[in-house]
Amino acid sequence: MAAFGIRSAHFGDWCPLVQEVNAGLVAAGLIAVVAGLMRGFAGVGSGMLMAPIFAILFGPVHTVVIIVLMEAVVTAQLLPSVHRHIEWRVIGPMALAAMMFLPMGNWVLTAVDPQTMTRVIAIIVLFTALVLLSGWRYVGRKRLPASIGIGALSGTMMAATSLGNPPVMLYLWSSRDRAANHRANFTGYFAVTLTALLVWMAARGLVAAEAVWHAALLLPLFMLAAWVGARLFRAASEAWYRRVALTLLLFVGLYGVLR
Repeated sequence: MAAFGIRSAHFGDWCPLVQEVNAGLVAAGLIAVVAGLMRGFAGVGSGMLMAPIFAILFGPVHTVVIIVLMEAVVTAQLLPSVHRHIEWRVIGPMALAAMMFLPMGNWVLTAVDPQTMTRVIAIIVLFTALVLLSGWRYVGRKRLPASIGIGALSGTMMAATSLGNPPVMLYLWSSRDRAANHRANFTGYFAVTLTALLVWMAARGLVAAEAVWHAALLLPLFMLAAWVGARLFRAASEAWYRRVALTLLLFVGLYGVLR
C-alpha cells in the first residue's frame, strides 16, 4: 500500500505522523467527511458513499475493515440520542439473521476477484439509489419471515462488501414511518451487526494492521462530520432528508460503475 501513503503494514514501523500523504489519501479524507455528514444526517448510507471509492483506493478486503471500524465508532456516538425510538421487535430478528450469515459474506469477500468485487459494490449502490428515487415502496407488513430474510441478505452483503444497508434501506426506508424512526432503526441495527462483524473478522485474521491505521487516520474527520450531520437533521424536512441522501448515493454509484 505504499501508493496510498503508508510504506509498511507492521506496527513496529509506524510513526505518529503519516510518512507520505498523496492524492489518494486526501481523496479518502474528503469522502469520509461527506459520508460522515450523511451518517449523522440520515443514520445510514455513509458506507455506500465510501465503499466504491475506498475499494478503488484500498482494495475490497481493506475497505470492509476500514468502513466497519469507522461505522462502529460513529454508531456508538449516535446511539444514545436515538435508542428510545428503535423498534427492536423488527430490528432484533433482522440483526440475529444477519449475524448468522456473516460467515457466508466473509467467504465471498475472500473468494471473489478484487476488481470484480469493486464493481459489484458500485452496482449495488447505484441500484439501491435508483430504486428508492423511483418512488418504489415496500407495501407489505414487517412480518417476521420478511425481517429474517432481509437480515440474512444484509449480513451476507455486509461481510462481503461492507454494504449491509441496501436491503435494510429498501425494507425500512420505503415505509411510511417518520425519518426519525428510520434513523433510529438503522442505528440500532448496525450497532448490533457491526459489532458482530468486527468480532468475526478479527477471529478470522482479516483485520490487517494497515487497514486499522487508515481507519484511525480517517475516523476523526468522519466523527466530526457525523456530529455536524446530526445537528443538520434536526432542521431538515422529511422530503429534503430523503432527496439529499439518495442524490449523493446516485452520483457515487455512477462514479464507481463508469470510472
